Amino acid sequence: MYRPQNFAEDRPEVLVAAMREIGFAALVTTGATGDLAATHMPMVVRHDAATNAMVLEAHVARANPHWQALADGVEGLAIFQGPSSYVSPSWYPTKAETGKVVPTWVYIAIHAHGRVRAIQDPAWLHRHIEALTDLHEGRRSEPWHVQDAPASFVTALVRGIVGLELRVERLEGAWKLNQHKGEGDREGTRAGLAAAGPAGAALAEELAQR
Repeated sequence: MYRPQNFAEDRPEVLVAAMREIGFAALVTTGATGDLAATHMPMVVRHDAATNAMVLEAHVARANPHWQALADGVEGLAIFQGPSSYVSPSWYPTKAETGKVVPTWVYIAIHAHGRVRAIQDPAWLHRHIEALTDLHEGRRSEPWHVQDAPASFVTALVRGIVGLELRVERLEGAWKLNQHKGEGDREGTRAGLAAAGPAGAALAEELAQR
């Protein structure tokens, strides 16, 4: 990931919290023939106490050729993309002062590097879909549970998926928020983002904290 020093984010607690909040990533791997494969999927971010490692868990349809091209231990990259927004030069006081401004884009992104394996164990898959469901349904006032569906129905669906596990070896993040600019242009960026919809508001809050 290209990330100038001003934008680099390496604090594990910040990166993990953002990954859990985003909850969705593109997994990119290389197949045996060198071809790149990418699949977009929800992910569970968990800590493996036995090995003190961070693990990303996901699943794909059994019909997806991505998993079939995986050799256990192949290197993978999970890309989590947070909020992003266009930034207008009109937001900067510098526009009126010198005119030396141009548009840009601000964003949050995290890359998780590690080794990937495919998992077909039904017990693992049942645990995974329960964890994934509970993670997102837990925010609802009346959460739905996997057990609410007939067991035979869930078992049949599980036969149609394959689990993927990425054991994280390296994390890197970029918080490109115009934090390198002068105070006036930073405040202009923050105010413009705050009025630019939900993604912009989330980025404005991040910029205010930096």
